[in-house]
Amino acid sequence: MIVSIVGAHGQIARLLTAKLAARGHSVRGLVRSEDQFDDLRSDGAEPVLCDVEAAGQDADDGPDEIDRALDGSDIVVFAAGSGPGSGAERKQTMDRDGAIASLRSAVRVGADRFVMISAMGADDPPLGVRGDDDDVFDVYLRAKAAADDAVREAEIAETIVRPGRLTDDEPAGSVELGTSVGRGEIPRADVAEVVAQLVETGRGRGATFELVGGALPIVDAILTLE
Repeated sequence: MIVSIVGAHGQIARLLTAKLAARGHSVRGLVRSEDQFDDLRSDGAEPVLCDVEAAGQDADDGPDEIDRALDGSDIVVFAAGSGPGSGAERKQTMDRDGAIASLRSAVRVGADRFVMISAMGADDPPLGVRGDDDDVFDVYLRAKAAADDAVREAEIAETIVRPGRLTDDEPAGSVELGTSVGRGEIPRADVAEVVAQLVETGRGRGATFELVGGALPIVDAILTLE
């Protein structure tokens, strides 16, 4: 299976790449800088230069660039993000527009499934009342919500994963997942393992769920999804 990961140099993405490669999948890693290629190769991915944020703003050539990067993909995982230090504008151009551009490309190239790594709180983001002066995290949640809505409306099987606060703790191997699970945190490594098992088992098609640390082994938690 060919799995393309958008934002492949991110922390969750790199952990996911290693897991998928170890299980025999071909991983294509989309990144915006050739400086990251060696890291991706060491993780087990084929690096592909594609800045989906910039391409998403280029109405003429952008869609073709992303299509070339994703062509032949069975599954597309969107793991990119504007990062915690970015401002409100990049929440829109990356977390919303970059995600939607990747989604539309996945549909055009005939990918079978689109997996979105979203965020807890995107189900009910704060309403914007001050425009660009809104709290940046509120803008981020609205951007994620808009992207999630687009994913659900697209003509492609989708899975939307909404983790709680991410940590760099050692993986616990157990989680709690559901439509609404309450606030909590989760190691990035456990998020990566959940996504890897979604790919491996084919479960979770059409599902949107929140994800935090919990008592249920990940393999059992995945079995609760259709």
